[in-house]
Amino acid sequence: MIKSRRRWLVWLVLAIALLAALAAAAWFTLTYPPLPEAVAALQSDAQVSLQAGPWWVFRPAEGEPITGLILYPGGLVDERAYALTARAVAAEGYLVAIVPMPLRLAVLGAERAAEVLKAFPEVERWAIGGHSLGGAMAAQFARRHPDAVQGLVLWAAYPSGSDDLSGSDLQVLSLYATSDGLTSLQEIEDSRRLLPPDTEFVAIEGGNHAQFGAYGPQRGDGVPTIHREAQQAQIVEATVGLLQRLEASARLAVAR
Repeated sequence: MIKSRRRWLVWLVLAIALLAALAAAAWFTLTYPPLPEAVAALQSDAQVSLQAGPWWVFRPAEGEPITGLILYPGGLVDERAYALTARAVAAEGYLVAIVPMPLRLAVLGAERAAEVLKAFPEVERWAIGGHSLGGAMAAQFARRHPDAVQGLVLWAAYPSGSDDLSGSDLQVLSLYATSDGLTSLQEIEDSRRLLPPDTEFVAIEGGNHAQFGAYGPQRGDGVPTIHREAQQAQIVEATVGLLQRLEASARLAVAR
């Protein structure tokens, strides 16, 4: 009887281990790793300084930025896939922190921006943003912490119905791509009622969902008609524009 019970326990442990291995294999199959050029961007140079740790923090090599951007990655996307864009934004004079997420799902770490804010008290104005699911969770953080951030950047993303920001003072940028197969133009249009009236909506003609990062094709996505580099140049330009507006308001507040 005892031997039979032990044998049963051994088989149970083996079955659990097998299921765990299969689940891990399935998870890794579903996730999107960064392209080699994104990994290559994870280093300091004469223009941009990189700080690796709990977050990937890019900042200009010279000067102390007073405006920062916290980025949440898209669902199941390795956060390093956004290094190229983050580096380009930082080169314009801003601190950019890419925040890794538990199981690469921002819904499991929507409050992680709070620790970034504490770590850089010298930054006077903050925007939070993200791609797809990351953008939705960034909007949730902005709603829950209205005094902590002054800007919101949505890349192929929109707030959930429970995160109504239409009455907030946030400066908001909503970037979307016309060949996106995962975030529809109708969803972007419907999100207008949840965002402030002066939200800036910018369409990237011919762009798709995956090219908001650098991780290759994504299941269910549309076919882009522009190169990733061209799409990301537009992303950087629009995102820097919002950060410039935040910095101008910070300097105006100091002058007063």
